[in-house]
Amino acid sequence: MTSTPSGAISLTGRIERWPIAGTFTISRGTKTEAVVVVAEVSQGGLTGRGECVPYPRYGETPEATLQAIQALRAPLANGIDRIALQAGMAAGAARNALDCALADLEAKRAGRRIWNLLGRPAPEPRTTAYTISLGTSEAMAEATAKAAHRQLLKIKLGGEGDGARIAAVRKAAPRSELIVDANEAWTEDNLAANLAACADAGVTLIEQPLPAGKDAALARIRRPVAVCADESVHDRGSLAGLRGRYDAVNIKLDKTGGLTEALAMADAARALGFEIMIGCMVATSLAMAPAMLIAQAARFVDLDGPLLLAKDRDHGLRYEGSLVYPPDAALWG
Repeated sequence: MTSTPSGAISLTGRIERWPIAGTFTISRGTKTEAVVVVAEVSQGGLTGRGECVPYPRYGETPEATLQAIQALRAPLANGIDRIALQAGMAAGAARNALDCALADLEAKRAGRRIWNLLGRPAPEPRTTAYTISLGTSEAMAEATAKAAHRQLLKIKLGGEGDGARIAAVRKAAPRSELIVDANEAWTEDNLAANLAACADAGVTLIEQPLPAGKDAALARIRRPVAVCADESVHDRGSLAGLRGRYDAVNIKLDKTGGLTEALAMADAARALGFEIMIGCMVATSLAMAPAMLIAQAARFVDLDGPLLLAKDRDHGLRYEGSLVYPPDAALWG
């Protein structure tokens, strides 16, 4: 995309805070609000939007992310496009917001949906996971029982006592498909026992059991349940090193630095034989909308971020039970 007679692209950004319904707990801690950064790019009376979630796990803060976005004002005004952005900015939350905002603006300028411009199939509704936060076995079983009508549940685990947790969860939701996310909390010492407990509970997939960079044991152990890389995978450059350790990869736009790289990464991962999971941070529908393009070819879809909020933004994604529908043009794309 280059500058046009309608004028140069202008850029604004802001930090937003969205209360979570209750609390959201994983092995690294608890939070009560989703802090997101929104980028807006405008040209000729049209505005494209993108939303990202800075992740402390990767050294990101909302303030630094906003500064990184605002630093692109001059390059955008000078005509840098979405493709050039990939080389001009490191992968991460800031580039995600800008990449998705530019894609949204492209679609608005063309008067077409973004998937048509990208040559991708029109997205269809997909079944999304619903997350059960980490807690005591009793608390998790109670939360699971309330969500047992859902087809796919994502269970946050965190180390000591995980065998009892997953057994209690399975008892509370005997018919739901279960995936587990350990968020790097397991060790080589308890890996085999936790894998076995998950297998006994009929778990389909386990995300990131061991810390990134300390996951070599996954290549040496029999894996009775498929294992998915999350913190160990970021973009296409990190895929090759996962072979033999992981069976699937969790693609998140905040890690890939936007939809552009996420689509390329999904294609590359499938070519290497990995199953695809599309994941999210706790955020509004504006962050989920671009990920719906990846969801079309994903075996596992985890785009429940808005369901965990006390309130979503206007024109949010439509959720019917566990089905999530593609975004309206009023939201994105």
